[in-house]
Amino acid sequence: MRVAPTVVWYRQDLRLQDHPALTAAAGAGPVVPVYIWAPQDEGDWAPGAASRWWLHHSLQALGQSLAAAGAPLVWRVGDPLTELRQVAAAVGATRVVYTRRYEPAAREQGRRVASGLAAAGLSVATYPGSLLHEPEAVANRSGDPYTVFTPFWRACGNLPVPAAPVAAPALQAAATAVEGCRLEELGLLPRVAWTDGLARTWEPGEAGAARRLARLATVLQRYDAHRDRPDLEGTSRLSPHLHFGEISPRQVYHLALAADATPDRQRFLAELGWREFAYHLLYHYPHTAAAPLRREFEQFPWQPDPEALQRWQGGQTGYPLLDAALRQLWQTGWMHNRLRMLVASFLVKDLLQPWQVGARWFWDTLVDADLACNTLGWQWAAGCGADAAPYFRIFNPLLQARKFDPAGDFVRAFLPELAQLGPADIQAPWQLDAAVLAAAGVTLGATYPAPLVDHAAARARALAAFAALPR
Repeated sequence: MRVAPTVVWYRQDLRLQDHPALTAAAGAGPVVPVYIWAPQDEGDWAPGAASRWWLHHSLQALGQSLAAAGAPLVWRVGDPLTELRQVAAAVGATRVVYTRRYEPAAREQGRRVASGLAAAGLSVATYPGSLLHEPEAVANRSGDPYTVFTPFWRACGNLPVPAAPVAAPALQAAATAVEGCRLEELGLLPRVAWTDGLARTWEPGEAGAARRLARLATVLQRYDAHRDRPDLEGTSRLSPHLHFGEISPRQVYHLALAADATPDRQRFLAELGWREFAYHLLYHYPHTAAAPLRREFEQFPWQPDPEALQRWQGGQTGYPLLDAALRQLWQTGWMHNRLRMLVASFLVKDLLQPWQVGARWFWDTLVDADLACNTLGWQWAAGCGADAAPYFRIFNPLLQARKFDPAGDFVRAFLPELAQLGPADIQAPWQLDAAVLAAAGVTLGATYPAPLVDHAAARARALAAFAALPR
Protein backbone atom coordinates (compact mmCIF):
# COMPACT_ATOMS: atom_id res chain seq x y z
CA MET A 1 0.00 0.00 0.00
CA ARG A 2 1.32 3.42 -0.94
CA VAL A 3 2.19 5.60 2.06
CA ALA A 4 0.85 9.15 1.93
CA PRO A 5 3.65 11.74 1.83
CA THR A 6 4.27 14.33 4.52
CA VAL A 7 4.61 18.02 3.66
CA VAL A 8 7.59 19.63 5.44
CA TRP A 9 7.02 23.37 5.72
CA TYR A 10 10.40 25.05 5.85
CA ARG A 11 10.47 28.35 7.72
CA GLN A 12 13.66 29.53 9.46
CA ASP A 13 15.29 26.09 9.54
CA LEU A 14 17.06 25.86 6.19
CA ARG A 15 19.06 22.65 6.65
CA LEU A 16 18.88 18.87 6.44
CA GLN A 17 21.03 17.87 9.43
CA ASP A 18 19.65 17.85 12.97
CA HIS A 19 16.20 18.84 11.74
CA PRO A 20 13.59 17.12 13.95
CA ALA A 21 10.61 17.89 11.70
CA LEU A 22 12.34 16.62 8.55
CA THR A 23 13.63 13.54 10.36
CA ALA A 24 10.16 12.68 11.67
CA ALA A 25 8.62 13.14 8.24
CA ALA A 26 11.29 11.03 6.53
CA GLY A 27 10.73 8.25 9.06
CA ALA A 28 7.07 8.07 8.06
CA GLY A 29 7.52 7.89 4.27
CA PRO A 30 7.91 10.26 1.32
CA VAL A 31 8.43 13.97 1.99
CA VAL A 32 7.51 17.12 0.09
CA PRO A 33 9.65 20.06 1.30
CA VAL A 34 8.00 23.46 0.78
CA TYR A 35 9.18 27.01 1.38
CA ILE A 36 6.62 29.84 1.17
CA TRP A 37 7.70 33.46 0.93
CA ALA A 38 5.11 35.34 2.98
CA PRO A 39 6.53 38.67 4.23
CA GLN A 40 2.99 39.87 4.95
CA ASP A 41 2.91 37.43 7.86
CA GLU A 42 5.96 38.95 9.57
CA GLY A 43 4.06 41.95 10.92
CA ASP A 44 6.31 44.99 11.21
CA TRP A 45 9.41 42.84 10.85
CA ALA A 46 9.56 41.48 7.33
CA PRO A 47 13.19 40.63 6.49
CA GLY A 48 15.38 43.59 5.60
CA ALA A 49 17.46 43.99 2.45
CA ALA A 50 20.59 42.22 3.72
CA SER A 51 18.56 39.36 5.18
CA ARG A 52 16.69 38.90 1.91
CA TRP A 53 20.00 38.62 0.05
CA TRP A 54 21.11 35.91 2.47
CA LEU A 55 17.75 34.15 2.29
CA HIS A 56 17.90 33.94 -1.51
CA HIS A 57 21.28 32.25 -1.48
CA SER A 58 20.40 30.03 1.48
CA LEU A 59 17.27 28.81 -0.28
CA GLN A 60 19.29 28.21 -3.43
CA ALA A 61 21.72 26.04 -1.45
CA LEU A 62 18.88 24.23 0.33
CA GLY A 63 17.16 23.53 -2.97
CA GLN A 64 20.33 21.98 -4.36
CA SER A 65 20.83 19.84 -1.25
CA LEU A 66 17.26 18.57 -1.18
CA ALA A 67 17.28 17.81 -4.89
CA ALA A 68 20.52 15.84 -4.48
CA ALA A 69 18.93 13.97 -1.55
CA GLY A 70 15.96 12.98 -3.70
CA ALA A 71 13.22 15.32 -2.44
CA PRO A 72 13.12 18.57 -4.45
CA LEU A 73 12.19 21.78 -2.65
CA VAL A 74 9.00 23.52 -3.77
CA TRP A 75 9.09 27.32 -3.67
CA ARG A 76 5.83 29.23 -3.40
CA VAL A 77 4.75 32.84 -2.80
CA GLY A 78 1.53 33.73 -1.00
CA ASP A 79 -0.53 32.75 2.02
CA PRO A 80 1.05 29.75 3.77
CA LEU A 81 -2.28 28.17 4.68
CA THR A 82 -3.56 28.37 1.11
CA GLU A 83 -0.30 27.15 -0.40
CA LEU A 84 0.14 24.26 2.04
CA ARG A 85 -3.41 23.07 1.47
CA GLN A 86 -2.86 23.18 -2.29
CA VAL A 87 0.42 21.28 -2.09
CA ALA A 88 -1.04 18.67 0.25
CA ALA A 89 -4.02 18.13 -2.06
CA ALA A 90 -1.79 17.88 -5.14
CA VAL A 91 0.43 15.14 -3.68
CA GLY A 92 -2.17 13.37 -1.55
CA ALA A 93 -0.51 14.30 1.74
CA THR A 94 -2.41 13.87 4.99
CA ARG A 95 0.17 15.46 7.30
CA VAL A 96 2.12 18.73 7.55
CA VAL A 97 5.09 19.21 9.88
CA TYR A 98 7.19 22.27 10.64
CA THR A 99 9.63 23.81 13.12
CA ARG A 100 8.48 26.22 15.82
CA ARG A 101 9.23 29.92 15.62
CA TYR A 102 9.03 32.31 18.58
CA GLU A 103 8.64 35.83 17.21
CA PRO A 104 5.16 37.29 17.91
CA ALA A 105 3.99 37.47 14.28
CA ALA A 106 5.49 34.09 13.44
CA ARG A 107 3.74 32.49 16.42
CA GLU A 108 0.44 33.91 15.21
CA GLN A 109 1.17 32.64 11.71
CA GLY A 110 1.85 29.16 13.10
CA ARG A 111 -1.39 29.15 15.10
CA ARG A 112 -3.45 30.30 12.13
CA VAL A 113 -1.92 27.78 9.74
CA ALA A 114 -2.23 24.87 12.18
CA SER A 115 -5.88 25.68 12.84
CA GLY A 116 -6.66 26.02 9.15
CA LEU A 117 -4.91 22.80 8.20
CA ALA A 118 -6.67 20.89 10.96
CA ALA A 119 -10.01 22.28 9.76
CA ALA A 120 -9.16 20.93 6.30
CA GLY A 121 -8.66 17.45 7.78
CA LEU A 122 -4.87 17.45 7.78
CA SER A 123 -2.74 16.24 10.66
CA VAL A 124 -0.29 18.88 11.94
CA ALA A 125 2.84 18.45 14.08
CA THR A 126 5.35 21.06 15.21
CA TYR A 127 8.87 20.41 16.44
CA PRO A 128 11.61 22.29 18.28
CA GLY A 129 14.89 22.84 16.51
CA SER A 130 15.97 26.46 16.86
CA LEU A 131 16.92 26.64 20.54
CA LEU A 132 18.70 24.53 23.14
CA HIS A 133 15.74 24.86 25.53
CA GLU A 134 12.16 25.82 24.74
CA PRO A 135 11.07 29.14 26.32
CA GLU A 136 8.44 27.47 28.49
CA ALA A 137 11.03 25.10 29.97
CA VAL A 138 12.92 27.80 31.87
CA ALA A 139 11.22 29.59 34.77
CA ASN A 140 12.14 30.92 38.19
CA ARG A 141 10.88 29.50 41.47
CA SER A 142 7.66 31.48 41.13
CA GLY A 143 7.06 30.08 37.67
CA ASP A 144 7.79 33.44 36.03
CA PRO A 145 10.20 34.22 33.19
CA TYR A 146 13.69 35.41 34.01
CA THR A 147 14.75 38.99 33.30
CA VAL A 148 18.38 38.67 34.43
CA PHE A 149 20.82 36.59 32.42
CA THR A 150 22.97 34.98 35.11
CA PRO A 151 20.18 33.15 36.97
CA PHE A 152 18.55 32.31 33.63
CA TRP A 153 21.69 30.62 32.32
CA ARG A 154 22.24 28.90 35.66
CA ALA A 155 18.70 27.49 35.43
CA CYS A 156 19.43 26.28 31.90
CA GLY A 157 22.46 24.45 33.29
CA ASN A 158 20.16 22.54 35.65
CA LEU A 159 18.05 21.24 32.77
CA PRO A 160 18.91 18.03 30.91
CA VAL A 161 21.81 18.44 28.48
CA PRO A 162 20.44 19.11 24.98
CA ALA A 163 20.29 15.94 22.92
CA ALA A 164 23.14 15.28 20.53
CA PRO A 165 22.52 16.38 16.94
CA VAL A 166 21.42 13.79 14.40
CA ALA A 167 22.50 13.29 10.82
CA ALA A 168 20.41 14.23 7.81
CA PRO A 169 17.80 11.53 7.13
CA ALA A 170 17.47 9.56 3.92
CA LEU A 171 14.71 11.13 1.86
CA GLN A 172 12.13 9.66 -0.45
CA ALA A 173 10.26 11.85 -2.92
CA ALA A 174 6.50 11.75 -3.31
CA ALA A 175 5.15 9.82 -6.30
CA THR A 176 3.43 12.93 -7.61
CA ALA A 177 5.44 16.05 -8.41
CA VAL A 178 4.01 19.42 -7.45
CA GLU A 179 4.45 22.71 -9.21
CA GLY A 180 6.28 25.60 -7.60
CA CYS A 181 7.79 28.86 -8.77
CA ARG A 182 11.36 29.79 -9.64
CA LEU A 183 13.48 31.10 -6.77
CA GLU A 184 13.88 34.41 -8.59
CA GLU A 185 10.11 34.92 -8.43
CA LEU A 186 10.41 35.42 -4.66
CA GLY A 187 12.03 38.78 -5.46
CA LEU A 188 14.62 38.58 -2.70
CA LEU A 189 17.61 40.07 -4.50
CA PRO A 190 18.00 43.86 -4.77
CA ARG A 191 17.43 45.54 -8.11
CA VAL A 192 20.51 47.72 -7.63
CA ALA A 193 23.76 45.79 -7.18
CA TRP A 194 25.24 46.65 -3.77
CA THR A 195 25.90 43.18 -2.38
CA ASP A 196 29.44 42.48 -3.66
CA GLY A 197 30.86 42.94 -0.16
CA LEU A 198 28.35 40.47 1.26
CA ALA A 199 29.22 37.90 -1.38
CA ARG A 200 32.95 38.28 -0.68
CA THR A 201 32.42 37.85 3.06
CA TRP A 202 29.83 35.10 3.40
CA GLU A 203 28.78 31.70 2.13
CA PRO A 204 25.07 31.27 2.89
CA GLY A 205 23.72 27.76 3.19
CA GLU A 206 24.23 24.61 5.23
CA ALA A 207 27.60 23.81 3.64
CA GLY A 208 28.86 27.31 4.41
CA ALA A 209 27.63 26.93 7.97
CA ALA A 210 29.50 23.64 8.32
CA ARG A 211 32.71 25.22 7.06
CA ARG A 212 32.32 28.10 9.49
CA LEU A 213 31.59 25.66 12.33
CA ALA A 214 34.75 23.71 11.49
CA ARG A 215 36.74 26.80 12.56
CA LEU A 216 35.22 26.77 16.04
CA ALA A 217 37.89 24.66 17.69
CA THR A 218 40.54 27.14 16.52
CA VAL A 219 38.47 30.13 17.65
CA LEU A 220 37.98 28.59 21.10
CA GLN A 221 41.73 28.36 21.69
CA ARG A 222 41.88 32.13 22.32
CA TYR A 223 38.21 33.04 22.56
CA ASP A 224 38.28 34.76 25.94
CA ALA A 225 41.29 36.87 24.97
CA HIS A 226 40.26 37.70 21.40
CA ARG A 227 36.47 37.87 21.37
CA ASP A 228 36.35 41.64 22.03
CA ARG A 229 38.99 42.49 19.41
CA PRO A 230 37.45 43.51 16.05
CA ASP A 231 40.95 43.66 14.55
CA LEU A 232 41.33 39.89 15.11
CA GLU A 233 39.41 36.84 13.91
CA GLY A 234 38.30 36.09 17.45
CA THR A 235 34.62 35.17 17.10
CA SER A 236 32.76 32.30 15.44
CA ARG A 237 30.66 34.42 13.03
CA LEU A 238 27.99 31.73 13.20
CA SER A 239 25.16 34.17 13.93
CA PRO A 240 23.63 34.40 10.42
CA HIS A 241 23.83 30.63 9.99
CA LEU A 242 22.06 30.14 13.32
CA HIS A 243 19.45 32.78 12.51
CA PHE A 244 18.45 31.12 9.24
CA GLY A 245 18.64 27.66 10.76
CA GLU A 246 21.42 26.47 8.43
CA ILE A 247 22.94 24.97 11.54
CA SER A 248 21.26 24.02 14.80
CA PRO A 249 22.31 25.34 18.20
CA ARG A 250 22.72 21.72 19.29
CA GLN A 251 25.40 21.24 16.64
CA VAL A 252 27.26 24.28 17.92
CA TYR A 253 26.76 23.40 21.59
CA HIS A 254 28.02 19.84 21.31
CA LEU A 255 31.04 20.77 19.23
CA ALA A 256 31.97 23.40 21.82
CA LEU A 257 31.30 20.92 24.63
CA ALA A 258 33.78 18.53 23.08
CA ALA A 259 36.54 21.14 23.26
CA ASP A 260 38.97 21.25 26.15
CA ALA A 261 37.37 22.38 29.42
CA THR A 262 38.73 25.93 29.49
CA PRO A 263 37.35 29.37 30.35
CA ASP A 264 37.23 30.00 26.59
CA ARG A 265 34.71 27.22 26.09
CA GLN A 266 32.57 28.38 29.00
CA ARG A 267 32.65 31.96 27.74
CA PHE A 268 31.56 30.84 24.28
CA LEU A 269 28.74 28.69 25.65
CA ALA A 270 27.54 31.71 27.63
CA GLU A 271 27.24 33.59 24.33
CA LEU A 272 24.94 30.82 23.11
CA GLY A 273 23.14 31.40 26.41
CA TRP A 274 22.58 35.05 25.56
CA ARG A 275 20.88 33.96 22.34
CA GLU A 276 18.65 31.65 24.39
CA PHE A 277 17.94 34.49 26.80
CA ALA A 278 16.97 36.81 23.96
CA TYR A 279 14.36 34.34 22.73
CA HIS A 280 13.16 33.70 26.28
CA LEU A 281 12.49 37.42 26.67
CA LEU A 282 10.83 37.98 23.30
CA TYR A 283 8.61 34.96 23.79
CA HIS A 284 7.39 36.07 27.20
CA TYR A 285 7.42 39.83 26.51
CA PRO A 286 6.43 40.13 22.84
CA HIS A 287 5.79 43.88 23.05
CA THR A 288 9.50 44.56 23.53
CA ALA A 289 10.31 44.43 19.82
CA ALA A 290 8.99 47.99 19.64
CA ALA A 291 8.51 49.17 23.22
CA PRO A 292 10.77 49.15 26.29
CA LEU A 293 10.47 46.38 28.84
CA ARG A 294 10.92 48.99 31.56
CA ARG A 295 7.82 51.11 31.13
CA GLU A 296 9.33 54.26 32.64
CA PHE A 297 11.45 54.58 29.51
CA GLU A 298 8.32 55.32 27.51
CA GLN A 299 8.68 58.85 28.91
CA PHE A 300 12.36 59.22 28.05
CA PRO A 301 13.10 62.63 26.44
CA TRP A 302 14.70 61.44 23.21
CA GLN A 303 15.76 64.21 20.84
CA PRO A 304 15.15 62.90 17.31
CA ASP A 305 17.61 64.45 14.88
CA PRO A 306 17.44 63.12 11.29
CA GLU A 307 20.79 64.67 10.33
CA ALA A 308 22.61 63.13 13.30
CA LEU A 309 20.98 59.77 12.56
CA GLN A 310 22.06 59.97 8.92
CA ARG A 311 25.65 60.73 9.86
CA TRP A 312 25.64 57.82 12.28
CA GLN A 313 24.20 55.47 9.66
CA GLY A 314 26.81 56.54 7.12
CA GLY A 315 29.78 56.13 9.44
CA GLN A 316 30.43 59.88 9.60
CA THR A 317 30.44 60.47 13.36
CA GLY A 318 34.06 61.64 13.49
CA TYR A 319 35.00 58.82 15.89
CA PRO A 320 37.08 56.42 13.75
CA LEU A 321 36.29 53.13 15.47
CA LEU A 322 32.56 53.83 15.35
CA ASP A 323 32.71 54.91 11.73
CA ALA A 324 34.74 51.84 10.76
CA ALA A 325 32.16 49.64 12.49
CA LEU A 326 29.24 51.28 10.70
CA ARG A 327 31.01 50.98 7.35
CA GLN A 328 31.81 47.35 8.08
CA LEU A 329 28.08 46.88 8.56
CA TRP A 330 27.25 48.52 5.24
CA GLN A 331 29.95 46.68 3.31
CA THR A 332 29.66 43.18 4.82
CA GLY A 333 26.23 43.01 6.45
CA TRP A 334 27.80 42.24 9.82
CA MET A 335 29.35 44.01 12.78
CA HIS A 336 31.49 42.72 15.62
CA ASN A 337 29.47 42.42 18.85
CA ARG A 338 31.72 44.75 20.85
CA LEU A 339 31.23 47.36 18.14
CA ARG A 340 27.47 46.83 18.14
CA MET A 341 27.48 47.84 21.79
CA LEU A 342 29.65 50.88 21.12
CA VAL A 343 27.72 52.29 18.16
CA ALA A 344 24.43 51.64 19.97
CA SER A 345 25.64 53.42 23.11
CA PHE A 346 26.77 56.37 21.00
CA LEU A 347 23.44 56.64 19.20
CA VAL A 348 21.17 56.43 22.23
CA LYS A 349 23.36 58.15 24.82
CA ASP A 350 25.75 60.54 23.07
CA LEU A 351 23.16 61.51 20.44
CA LEU A 352 19.94 60.82 22.44
CA GLN A 353 18.29 59.14 19.46
CA PRO A 354 15.54 56.57 20.16
CA TRP A 355 16.87 53.03 20.33
CA GLN A 356 14.13 51.94 17.93
CA VAL A 357 15.70 53.82 14.99
CA GLY A 358 19.00 52.07 15.59
CA ALA A 359 17.25 48.72 15.84
CA ARG A 360 15.55 49.40 12.50
CA TRP A 361 18.86 50.28 10.82
CA PHE A 362 20.43 47.07 12.06
CA TRP A 363 17.35 45.15 10.95
CA ASP A 364 17.76 46.33 7.37
CA THR A 365 21.54 46.06 7.11
CA LEU A 366 22.54 42.95 9.11
CA VAL A 367 22.67 39.55 7.44
CA ASP A 368 22.06 38.09 10.92
CA ALA A 369 19.17 40.44 11.74
CA ASP A 370 17.35 38.46 14.40
CA LEU A 371 14.36 40.00 16.14
CA ALA A 372 15.09 38.48 19.54
CA CYS A 373 18.81 39.26 19.59
CA ASN A 374 18.42 42.69 18.00
CA THR A 375 15.77 43.67 20.54
CA LEU A 376 17.81 42.46 23.49
CA GLY A 377 20.93 44.24 22.27
CA TRP A 378 19.33 47.61 21.68
CA GLN A 379 17.31 47.59 24.90
CA TRP A 380 20.47 46.61 26.77
CA ALA A 381 22.34 49.58 25.27
CA ALA A 382 19.48 51.96 26.02
CA GLY A 383 19.14 50.73 29.61
CA CYS A 384 15.44 50.00 29.14
CA GLY A 385 15.37 46.21 28.86
CA ALA A 386 16.14 43.07 30.81
CA ASP A 387 19.55 42.89 32.47
CA ALA A 388 20.25 46.21 30.77
CA ALA A 389 23.33 48.37 31.00
CA PRO A 390 22.80 50.93 33.79
CA TYR A 391 21.97 54.39 32.54
CA PHE A 392 25.31 55.71 33.78
CA ARG A 393 27.30 53.21 31.67
CA ILE A 394 28.19 55.31 28.65
CA PHE A 395 31.04 53.95 26.59
CA ASN A 396 33.87 56.36 25.84
CA PRO A 397 34.54 55.72 22.14
CA LEU A 398 38.18 56.81 22.31
CA LEU A 399 39.07 54.67 25.35
CA GLN A 400 37.28 51.71 23.80
CA ALA A 401 39.13 52.20 20.52
CA ARG A 402 42.54 52.28 22.16
CA LYS A 403 41.70 49.18 24.19
CA PHE A 404 40.17 46.99 21.51
CA ASP A 405 41.84 48.23 18.29
CA PRO A 406 45.21 49.25 19.75
CA ALA A 407 47.16 49.41 16.50
CA GLY A 408 44.28 50.84 14.50
CA ASP A 409 44.23 47.90 12.10
CA PHE A 410 40.45 47.59 12.11
CA VAL A 411 40.02 51.31 11.44
CA ARG A 412 42.49 51.16 8.54
CA ALA A 413 40.56 48.28 6.99
CA PHE A 414 37.38 50.34 6.68
CA LEU A 415 38.56 53.98 6.74
CA PRO A 416 41.25 54.17 4.05
CA GLU A 417 41.22 57.99 4.35
CA LEU A 418 42.93 57.60 7.75
CA ALA A 419 45.27 54.75 6.80
CA GLN A 420 48.44 56.88 6.88
CA LEU A 421 47.96 57.88 10.53
CA GLY A 422 50.05 55.97 13.06
CA PRO A 423 48.74 53.75 15.88
CA ALA A 424 48.97 56.57 18.43
CA ASP A 425 47.03 59.00 16.22
CA ILE A 426 44.47 57.13 14.16
CA GLN A 427 41.76 56.85 16.82
CA ALA A 428 41.64 60.59 17.58
CA PRO A 429 42.43 62.70 14.49
CA TRP A 430 40.68 65.74 16.01
CA GLN A 431 43.44 65.90 18.63
CA LEU A 432 46.25 66.17 16.05
CA ASP A 433 47.86 69.35 14.81
CA ALA A 434 47.49 70.41 11.21
CA ALA A 435 50.99 69.31 10.19
CA VAL A 436 50.47 65.72 11.32
CA LEU A 437 47.10 65.58 9.56
CA ALA A 438 48.51 67.08 6.39
CA ALA A 439 51.38 64.59 6.31
CA ALA A 440 48.80 61.79 6.44
CA GLY A 441 46.61 63.40 3.77
CA VAL A 442 43.78 64.14 6.21
CA THR A 443 41.75 67.33 6.30
CA LEU A 444 39.20 67.44 9.11
CA GLY A 445 35.82 68.48 7.83
CA ALA A 446 36.77 67.53 4.26
CA THR A 447 38.40 64.11 3.90
CA TYR A 448 37.18 63.03 7.35
CA PRO A 449 34.62 64.68 9.63
CA ALA A 450 35.24 66.35 12.95
CA PRO A 451 33.42 64.66 15.87
CA LEU A 452 29.65 64.96 15.65
CA VAL A 453 29.52 65.71 19.39
CA ASP A 454 32.00 66.22 22.19
CA HIS A 455 31.77 62.98 24.17
CA ALA A 456 32.24 64.58 27.60
CA ALA A 457 29.45 67.11 26.99
CA ALA A 458 27.20 64.47 25.43
CA ARG A 459 27.78 62.17 28.39
CA ALA A 460 26.78 64.88 30.85
CA ARG A 461 23.61 65.59 28.85
CA ALA A 462 22.70 61.91 28.75
CA LEU A 463 23.29 61.42 32.46
CA ALA A 464 20.99 64.33 33.24
CA ALA A 465 18.25 62.93 30.99
CA PHE A 466 18.51 59.38 32.41
CA ALA A 467 18.71 60.58 36.00
CA ALA A 468 15.46 62.52 35.60
CA LEU A 469 13.48 59.37 34.84
CA PRO A 470 11.30 58.03 37.67
CA ARG A 471 12.77 54.93 39.31
